[in-house]
Amino acid sequence: MKKVLLLLANGFEIFEASVFVDVIGWNYIDGDKSTQLFTCGRTKEVNSTFNQKIIVDCTFDEVNIDNYDALAIPGGFIEYDFYNDAYNEQFLEIIREFNKKGKIIASICVAALPLGKSGVLKGRKGTTYNKRSGIMQKQLKDFGVEVINQPIVIDQNIITSWNPSTAMEVAFLLLERLTNKENKEAVRELMGY
Repeated sequence: MKKVLLLLANGFEIFEASVFVDVIGWNYIDGDKSTQLFTCGRTKEVNSTFNQKIIVDCTFDEVNIDNYDALAIPGGFIEYDFYNDAYNEQFLEIIREFNKKGKIIASICVAALPLGKSGVLKGRKGTTYNKRSGIMQKQLKDFGVEVINQPIVIDQNIITSWNPSTAMEVAFLLLERLTNKENKEAVRELMGY
C-alpha cells in the first residue's frame, strides 16, 4: 500500500487539500486500490482558510516519514495565518526529510513557498501563485528557485503549481507517480475528468 501524507498548515485551502483526498481515495476504492491518505498538522485540530476545522490523523511530532511514500501540501491564505505553520521548523523539516529520501512531494499554489524556505528547491525549478503582480513568484525566486512561469513544474521528485486551477491535475500527477499512467487515466475517467 502506498501512503500519502497530507501536510496541513493552519489556514490551508480546503479545495486544494480535497483534491488529494478525492483522487487518492477514488484510487483506493475504484482504481488499483494501492493508495491511502493520512493527514498531519501541528496540532490535532487544524483550522482551514474560511475557518473550517478538521481533526488530523497525526501531529508533526508523531509523524514517521518512513511510513509514507509521498507528501502532499495544499496552499493557504496569509489572512488565516498559513505561514505561521508552513514556515514552522517542524513543517520545514518534514519537507526536507521527504526530499532527502527522494520521496514524491506534490504542492499546490503557495505551498511551494515552504518548499523554497526549506531549501529543497534551491537551484531547482518551480512555480507558485502567479496573480497579484507575481509577488509570490518573486518570493519563491528569493529562496534560490528558478521560477518557471507555467501552470505545473516538475523537477525530479517535486511537483509545484501556480494556483488552485491546477489542483486536480497535481493530484492526478501524484497518483500517476505512485501507480502508473494507465491507472491514473482510469481513475480520471471514473471521476469524470
